[in-house]
This record gives sequence, structure tokens and C-alpha cells, in this order.
Amino acid sequence: MVSVRLPDGSKREFENPVTVAQVAASIGSGLAKAAVVGKVDGRLVDTSYLIDKDVDLSIVTDRDADGVDVIRHSTAHLLAYAVKELFPDAQVTIGPVIENGFYYDFSYKRPFTPEDLQAIEKRMTELARKNEPVSRRVVSRDEAVSYFKSLGEDYKAELVEAIPQDQEVSLYTSGGFTDLCRGPHVPSNGKLKVFKLMRVAGAYWRGDSKNEMLQRIYGTAWAKKEDQDAYLKMLEEAEKRDHRRLGRQLDLFHFQDEAPGLVFWHTKGWTIWQQVEQYMRRVYQENGYNEVKAPQILDRSLWEKSGHWENYKENMFTTESENRVYAVKPMNCPGHVQIYRSSLHSYRELPLRYGEFGQCHRNEPSGSLHGLMRVRGFTQDDGHIFCTEDQILDECVAFTELLKKVYSDFGFTDIIYKVATRPEKRVGSDEIWDKAENALFESLKRSGAEYEISPGDGAFYGPKIEYTLKDAIGRMWQCGTIQVDFSMPSRLGAEYVAEDNTRRTPVMIHRAILGSLERFIGILIENHAGAMPMWLAPVHAVVMNISDAQADYAGSVVQMLKNAGFRVESDLRNEKINYKIREHSVNKIPYMLVVGDKEKSANTVAVRARGGENLGVMTVDALIARMQGEVSGKK
Repeated sequence: MVSVRLPDGSKREFENPVTVAQVAASIGSGLAKAAVVGKVDGRLVDTSYLIDKDVDLSIVTDRDADGVDVIRHSTAHLLAYAVKELFPDAQVTIGPVIENGFYYDFSYKRPFTPEDLQAIEKRMTELARKNEPVSRRVVSRDEAVSYFKSLGEDYKAELVEAIPQDQEVSLYTSGGFTDLCRGPHVPSNGKLKVFKLMRVAGAYWRGDSKNEMLQRIYGTAWAKKEDQDAYLKMLEEAEKRDHRRLGRQLDLFHFQDEAPGLVFWHTKGWTIWQQVEQYMRRVYQENGYNEVKAPQILDRSLWEKSGHWENYKENMFTTESENRVYAVKPMNCPGHVQIYRSSLHSYRELPLRYGEFGQCHRNEPSGSLHGLMRVRGFTQDDGHIFCTEDQILDECVAFTELLKKVYSDFGFTDIIYKVATRPEKRVGSDEIWDKAENALFESLKRSGAEYEISPGDGAFYGPKIEYTLKDAIGRMWQCGTIQVDFSMPSRLGAEYVAEDNTRRTPVMIHRAILGSLERFIGILIENHAGAMPMWLAPVHAVVMNISDAQADYAGSVVQMLKNAGFRVESDLRNEKINYKIREHSVNKIPYMLVVGDKEKSANTVAVRARGGENLGVMTVDALIARMQGEVSGKK
């Protein structure tokens, strides 16, 4: 007798072993038809999986996130199936699920063209309509190696050879195509109805630049067409908002080959940077942080003590001088510990909060660089709090509240909270981990924040909260973080004098709100489609004259606005006023001010707001009051 317990707590009894599909059919024909895979004791399995003992079972459909992931995984295999049918000489390699889709890497004698992608997608649709079943079989490793070598699939054979000798290998077959995979997969290809191939890119075999360059075909797949349509529309909007394109268009920054992953900031882009940094500096000052500055380059010995040399060396830039090895800092925390331990501290001084706009460098692979979002040189709004164990909770609560306020000021009110808990490999006692994790949980509860848990995803030295923003078109950006660290202060010799005059090690709380300023500015540009809110806009207003007769008056208006603290330019070119307005509209200037003879004689300006709104004629004083209200209100 086999007992199957369902998510609602009910049980179903079967006299003989039973498949997931049969259990679904016993519940109802609708569920049996909708089933994508099953989840047996928390593990995803095919619907053909045979249950021969008592288990907990849930039937996963395309309404579930796990179901959509399986659909995407199976669609990647459908892609490989179609490629092999159309291009028999192509070799298949790997095809995992990624966010919102999948990819599959191929080795082929020539580049795939856009026309090839159209043909492949058409063939995928034809194969899916055949509704061929997807079956699983288990073979020995040597049998799998022989099988793939017989097909000329050298990459697959290499993957199988890396599997330990005593492990079995699972193969999935649909129609005339068999692939190596752990699974699970949809029961038949007929469930794969909504997909689209997106683009082709290069990718090195096993991610190693010494290996062959493969062709990576990206695709997206969904349970419902309306979901895919919404996603494609979002991508279209995201392309319009691409910060790299807007950076060139608005003259904010650029990149060039002589400095890969490093930003050349232009005047207007640097103005945005300064507004962000000055705002965060006020946040430091108003919330008890002491701003510090640590060196860019530190001796190897310090990075060895901190653990970075052992665990992070491949991402660090190094240099030598006078037979000493130095590293350009990839993070700021070891430097802050040195500042802390430069003098002896009493428990009365704690918590002690340090903040730094710390410039860091990380040797990111060139293929991963992506505008401002992924760079090699960046600046963090980095902070470290040295405190006692009893102060952890209060500091975490205060930080979450501060972070919410900062994000709101930048226009982000939808925040996702995730707590990453203790990993298997960690330092410190369970009692300490309990205290640290409970502080993070409680800090979010006190803030009224719902949160997710990522079991085992904390750092080896402590748990963390990750704060993720949702932008104007629904994309998620993980920016802020807070980590509780019991390890590094001890490794680097940080101490304080406790109330009983003993020497104790402080707890170190790592925290950042924006994270990388470069990346955050990139997010801001894309969130606002380049039309930055008034307080961040590099130019607040442009004053334009209709003819030379108003040039002097236009200059006086510029000066009055500058005296009021605004960033203002004049456009006195001998061009038609409509031409000027169109040009500055493209540059997304918040206010365009026109002065003609009437405005000059009345000491007024004709005001157009960004977006084409005509606000009519107003005095300069009235305009200043309006603009000041927008700046102070962070609008």
C-alpha cells in the first residue's frame, strides 16, 4: 500500500506503486491534463515518476513558478531538437534555464543568421504540434559516453565523462532527439506552445576563453501568450530606456577600449553623480555616520588576514613595488577595520558608524561588462557599523527604515526583502547565528516588511538582508544589503573595552543602500527613461531668445535662476525658436523658457515643461518658487 499526502493535508491510498500522472488523474481529469511535473518530498520529478513508498506530493502546473521553469527547460531541449533537424552537423552542448527564458549553446561551422533563427523557431512550432511524448531512461556513464561519441556529439561526451564512474546518467528522448539531462521535463512537447527565439551571441565552451567560441541562442518561453506579449513589450520599452544609448544621447558618459569597464563621466553625467553623492553624504551626516577614506592599495598581507586573498584573489587587480605585492581594493571593509583599530575604543563609543564613498576595482571578465551596470571600477556608498551583540537589532531596524526613506526619495517605493540564512560552511556558534538571523528577521517585522528566506545563502561569516527595487517597467534590481559579521573583526584584531574592562571583539555590520553608485545611476536613468527628476537633472532649465534683441534679457534671466541655485543654460543661437524647443525636448530638459519682446518688456518668461506642456507666461519669481518646490519635494 502506497500513501500519498497532498498539499491540502488529504491522503490517497494506492494498492500498488503509482506514477505522478496517475495520482493526478485520480484527483481529476483537469488536473491530469494540466500537470507539468510533480514535486515528491520537495523534489521535482517527471509525471512518469513511479511512487513506491509513502510520500508528500504536489502536482505542478503551468500556473506555478516551478512549472514555468520546467516549460522553459523543455523548450531549450526543443530548440536543440529543431537545430539538429535543420543543421545535422551542429553539435549540442548545454541549455539551461535563465531568468525569463533559456539558452542553448551550439558548435557549428558558420554563424547562425536571423533567417536561421526564423527557420528554427518555425521548426520548433512544428515539432511541438506533433505532441511527441518525452521519455526518460537511465544508463551507465560509459554507455552514455559511447552513445554520444557514436553520434559525433563530442561536447556531450565530454560532459558525461566528467560524471563520476559509479553514477547513473539520465537521458531524455522526444521523437528522434535524445539529450543528456537531469530533468525533469514536460510529459510531451505539446505543452510547449508559447516561445520565441530572441538572439544569437558568442559563448566560450565551459566559459573559458581558451576554448572554442560557441553560438548561444537565447529564447523566452511562457505558459500564456499574454504573459509573453507583456514581457516582449517590456523588453521593447527597456531598449528605449537603455542607459548606454541615453548616456550618449544626453552626453552623460562614455566607455572606450583603452579603459574596459571604466567610466568616462562627462559634465552632465558627473552633475547627476554629484547630486547622488551629496544626497548620500547628508544621509551620513544626519544618521550618525563618520565619513572616512581608506587607501586604494593595500599590502597583500592584509588581504590574507581578511580572507580575501584566499577566496577572491582572481577578482583582484594587483601591483608590485620594492618587492612588495599590493592589491587594489575590491571592497572597503578591511580598510575600515584598520581605521577602527587605530585607537582603543570603549563600549560607551559603540555603535561606531563609518561611511565612505569607497572606490573599488574588481577584475570582472570582459564578457560580463555591461555599461554602468557591470564595471571594473566603481564607488560604493559603503558603511560599516561596529557594535556590541546587544546593539545588532536596533542597528538593523534603523538601517531598514533609513533605506526605505532613501529609496522613496529616489522614486522607488516597491521593495522586495530577502533574508539569506546560514550556509553549511560557516564560522561561529549556532547561538551567534541565531542572534544575528533573529535580528534581521525582527528588524524587517518592526518595519512592517514582508520578506522571503533564502536558506543557506548567507556569507560564511554571517546572514544578510538583500533589498531589491522594482523599477517603472517592473524590472527587479538588487541594490542594498546589510550583513552581520562576527568573523572579520576578529581576524583583523578589532577590539573594544567592555564594561567589565575586558577586551572584546565588536560585531561588524556591513551595509550599503545604493550599492555601486555607477550601477544605481544606470538604474535611475533607465527608470526615468533619461528624464531625471528635477533635483537630479543635470540642467534644470534652458533660456531661449526669439531674436538678438532679447539676448541681454535672456542673460539676466539665466543669472537670476543661477543666483537661486539652479543649473541653467542659455541658447542664444540664431535659429528658429521651434527648432530650439525640439532640440532641448530631445535632451529632456525639465524647463524650456522662451523670451521675446513681450516677455522682455514685462519681465516675464514663457514656460514650457518637459513633455510639451505649455505653462504660459509667469514672472521669474513665480518660476523660481515652482522650481524650488519641485527640487525640495524630490520631484
